[in-house]
Amino acid sequence: MPNKQQLPKQTELKILFAHGIFQLSDKFEQRNTGIAHTQSYTQEDTRLQIVDADIAVISGFWRDDLLETADRLCFVQVPAAGYDQFDISKLRDAGVTLATGRGVMANAVAEHALGMMLGFTRHLFTARDNQHKRYWRGMLSDSNVREDELSGKTILIYGFGTIGSRLATLAKAFGMHVIGIKREPTVGNTNADLIDTPKTLLQHLPNADFVVLTCPLTDETHNLIDSSTLDAMNPNGYLVNVARGGCVDMDALILAIEKKSIAGAAIDTTPEEPLPTESPLWEFENVIVTPHTAGDTRNYEDKVVDLLLDNLKILYSGGQNLINQII
Repeated sequence: MPNKQQLPKQTELKILFAHGIFQLSDKFEQRNTGIAHTQSYTQEDTRLQIVDADIAVISGFWRDDLLETADRLCFVQVPAAGYDQFDISKLRDAGVTLATGRGVMANAVAEHALGMMLGFTRHLFTARDNQHKRYWRGMLSDSNVREDELSGKTILIYGFGTIGSRLATLAKAFGMHVIGIKREPTVGNTNADLIDTPKTLLQHLPNADFVVLTCPLTDETHNLIDSSTLDAMNPNGYLVNVARGGCVDMDALILAIEKKSIAGAAIDTTPEEPLPTESPLWEFENVIVTPHTAGDTRNYEDKVVDLLLDNLKILYSGGQNLINQII
């Protein structure tokens, strides 16, 4: 075990799956591991059950004060890519190892982002709105507002990790020009026409037809998209956020939509969830809102369980480097 906490024998191990929706414990049961496990479906139940857990598969239900009673906890497997809800210093002090689910949702999130982009270019969402009104719009004479193609368009992907790289692959298949923004531009340049550093963002924004966020939420990416970045965007460009809600200054985004300084936006996450009913974003015709479902897929539980079992194999074979290990 790569820290001061030690896992018990597998015959004595207990795993807590903490999730209010997905049936992680049931999928784990189908693997016939013989390892004791349970699932909590509420924050309150999580607080009660984590007391007896050696391993917690947890994300949204996590609160740092759970460490006060989780004396047995050795390892936290996050079933998602983001881990900004965890205080790394507190976990380290408690001797708890943390690994993320980076890659588990990569296909789903990348396809979701691409679907949002196609929704804009092909007017799919306005067509659905018109369908509900029983309105047949017909073809448009004005080519400036007509349906369009992704081919030949430029996509700027901020955060060129597993999700960003997968999106780049899909975008290239549609004939798009891909600009990737990442901290280490010399690593992992597959399927990007250009990789650059975060400090160059402003110079690339005017050239992008789509600006897609696939980055983690950090001090550096909090309110990454604000009034200055929105003003620098191509006025015919769209913002797509499948990262964290905190990466976008929502007030600045609303103002940009109202001023028509960008063509539109698609957001899967917001700083406050659910998105408040009084938010103007619900009403804008050129804004797509999805309820933090970009990562949802019918294969989700199986992928999380596969990752957990791979990391358990590493732990019990004496390995020091887990898959997606943070601490």
